[in-house]
Amino acid sequence: MGKKVLFVNQEIIPYVPETEMSLFGSEMPTKMQEAGFEIRTFMPRWGNINERRGQLHEVIRLSGMNLIIDDTDHPLIIKVASIPQTRIQVYFIDNEDYFQKRPAMTKDELGNDYPDNGERAIFFARGVLETVKKLRWTPDIIHCQGWMTSVIPFYVKTAYKDEPQFASSKVITSLFTEQPQSNLGRISNNA
Repeated sequence: MGKKVLFVNQEIIPYVPETEMSLFGSEMPTKMQEAGFEIRTFMPRWGNINERRGQLHEVIRLSGMNLIIDDTDHPLIIKVASIPQTRIQVYFIDNEDYFQKRPAMTKDELGNDYPDNGERAIFFARGVLETVKKLRWTPDIIHCQGWMTSVIPFYVKTAYKDEPQFASSKVITSLFTEQPQSNLGRISNNA
């Protein structure tokens, strides 16, 4: 196997509606795996994901940890599914308060951002990093895609800098904007 790449995605098709970001979230890990890279992929378990249709199931051995966010314990639930027609497994970071109770991903029915989106991003980032530790898997590259993943580079360079699994990891961030397609998918390297 080649280098180990951790993909942390905000959106992956077929679990959420098709967008430039959700297509990238599915196609990039698939192509990298086909090229010989060892892949692990994570995304939030948004409230609009149909668990039965997506064939998500809980991974008991990885679930059960509590993460403290803003002085409150929040149970971390890990679910997994495979992207159809690929060998890519997607790990879903889930929590009833932050993800399950919301009918949409990041905005309410009026189009306003959820007021706790920052806390949700922190929970997601810590959930991903703690789960990777439990998997005892050491990524060479951590590829973050979407604003929900934006806390991960900060955590890897500070709170997790002494963790053996992340000490040598390089971090890459893909930024997407709501511009015409020719301007989408600009990539910056934060390694």
